[in-house]
Amino acid sequence: MLAVMGLRAWAAPPADVLAQANAALQAGEADKALGLLSSLPSSGTDAAEAHNLVCRVKLTLEQWDAAASECEEAVKLDGQNSDYHLWLGRAWGQKASRASFMSAFSLAKKTRAEFEEAVRLNPRNLEALSDVGDFYRQAPGVVGGGIDKAQQIAAQLDKLNAARAATLRSQIAEQQKDYAGAEEQLKKAIAADPHPAGAWASLAAFYARRQRFAEMETAIHNAVNTVKRDKHLSVALFDCAGLLTESKRDPKLAASLLADYLAAPGKSEEAPAFVAHLRLGRLKLELGDGAAAARERAAALGLAHDYKAALEFKVG
Repeated sequence: MLAVMGLRAWAAPPADVLAQANAALQAGEADKALGLLSSLPSSGTDAAEAHNLVCRVKLTLEQWDAAASECEEAVKLDGQNSDYHLWLGRAWGQKASRASFMSAFSLAKKTRAEFEEAVRLNPRNLEALSDVGDFYRQAPGVVGGGIDKAQQIAAQLDKLNAARAATLRSQIAEQQKDYAGAEEQLKKAIAADPHPAGAWASLAAFYARRQRFAEMETAIHNAVNTVKRDKHLSVALFDCAGLLTESKRDPKLAASLLADYLAAPGKSEEAPAFVAHLRLGRLKLELGDGAAAARERAAALGLAHDYKAALEFKVG
């Protein structure tokens, strides 16, 4: 729930505060975003958006229960907003992935219901279509999943965004162990996307899963070159750094990519800056630079003082 915290009302209109909070969220400034949102009243015309933004900040902090609670409030206040249902579905999904079997069963059904409602309210919501398609692909029929349903979503995406449709089809093909088909669809996604840095990163991730590391590195370099032409695509740098780290390859390049991401204008809640600082700190420690690791840990906590992973990171 939003907390007033005894602060005086802001001089700026609530809509301006919401815009500032969203900008802070995208920049990875979790504490700043929550501070701005805490100044808003817990009811009124902007309360639903405020709750939704708090939910999204909590998701970046990996505080799943708090995130779900806030997203539920947003939906209660404005049940006709497609994005609020999408984010509630994402919060339920995160909880489901960490729950016991019986709890996961119930949460998975809630996740599906929210994604489906998001699509019902806005059939052109690309994020919602992508998420429900991915849910159908992964989930068993007993909770409403199914490959046939995922393929139907891909057909809907064909009419709206060819790159997203190809990405979903690649995921379906990979799940069915059609690896050649999956690779072909990812290449189609790259060709269909006018800004394909993320699509190159997805192809790199596919190669990493197949342990085709030379091709992974080529795809990473293509993603990086695409970002050089448009710094607002820099989330791909964060993703590629993660692939290099997980594959235990070229930690210096991974660190460089994270540093470039943190310096770029295109940061996003998809790749929180405080998480990037922590990952960079771990790489610096691996490379033998404990002082730099400590600085990165401090930078992470400066943006998100209660980020558990940063609090637990020991540099000495």
